[in-house]
Amino acid sequence: MEFTFLYWLLSLHRPWLDPVMVAVTFLGEAGWFWILTGTVLACCQKTRDLGFAILISLAVGAVIGNCVLKPVFHRQRPCWIDTGVILLVSSPTDFSFPSGHTLASFEAAVSILFYNRKWGVAFLALASFIGFSRLYLFVHFPTDVLAGALLGTGIAVAVHFLIKKLNQKSSQKTT
Repeated sequence: MEFTFLYWLLSLHRPWLDPVMVAVTFLGEAGWFWILTGTVLACCQKTRDLGFAILISLAVGAVIGNCVLKPVFHRQRPCWIDTGVILLVSSPTDFSFPSGHTLASFEAAVSILFYNRKWGVAFLALASFIGFSRLYLFVHFPTDVLAGALLGTGIAVAVHFLIKKLNQKSSQKTT
């Protein structure tokens, strides 16, 4: 069933859309965009908690997603199974489940949502677009992307409440 959806997505490929999807997926590559976003935000007093929330979420997600879940599930990527599909990006070398691009994107976007609803909604749209690009590019299954989105959301929520709790304890000690 997942392959049916992926093959349908292949029918949507257009010369103008292909480079857009490659560019969008690049934003999620190794989490660089989200690491940069979190670092810049952590450097400013006003957005320090948000920056740290993003960076901590990314670290937790990297450990859970890349060091635990991918090796445990050993899920093959669709492009490894159907090698006849011509890829627009290099074939990834790590396992498929969960999508790391989507995981990192949702960790950052949900973190932003907690601090700024307007920007958070925009970043959630970007995170969703990055996840979709992984399907369009035939490097992930839909359940990989769904798992990345759900896990990223859960990690961001947990980190947000942890930071909130630590800030409350810190402010109680100073009073």
